[in-house]
Amino acid sequence: MKKFSVKKSPQTIFVALLLTLVALFLGYILLGMLTMFLFAFGFLGGFILWLLIPTKVSFSSIKVPYFLALALFVGHKLEERYLDFFPALAKITGVPVPDSDSLLVYLLLATAGAWLLIPFLVGRRSQFGYYLAWTFFTSMGITELAHYFLPFFTGNPYGYFPGMVSVIFLAPVAWWGLWRLSRKNTK
Repeated sequence: MKKFSVKKSPQTIFVALLLTLVALFLGYILLGMLTMFLFAFGFLGGFILWLLIPTKVSFSSIKVPYFLALALFVGHKLEERYLDFFPALAKITGVPVPDSDSLLVYLLLATAGAWLLIPFLVGRRSQFGYYLAWTFFTSMGITELAHYFLPFFTGNPYGYFPGMVSVIFLAPVAWWGLWRLSRKNTK
């Protein structure tokens, strides 16, 4: 049986850093500085956690929080879409809602879409897979909490901001995923 190592190769660190920077850059170009700052909590925060915390858990130990968080994230995206999150965000940032058919939007979707590779990559104990898992759970558990701070930027009394309700369920599941990811279980 092959011995598992938590050592990260320079190439894997470079690719992870590159994906992190691409996510931040696309967030800035498409949605403005505030959004890039929020993306940094998930992508840069997840990158830093991945660098600092040796991770060697099996996919089976994060499988339930991963699939549950993924399903809740889909529900969250639906809440955002149907309750006009992006127009509300555009009012705050002054950055118009990007054309959903643009190449940059597709690149941003592909960047986040890499999270779909987590079962495959973590199942093979790939360090890049662990990076993706850290960014996924950190984005869902930390970045998405911004929905509770965005109402302060509207100039209106504090109230509902699109996406706020689904985060009540999403964030705790992501915290569970972060906890499971940081455990020493190597099954």
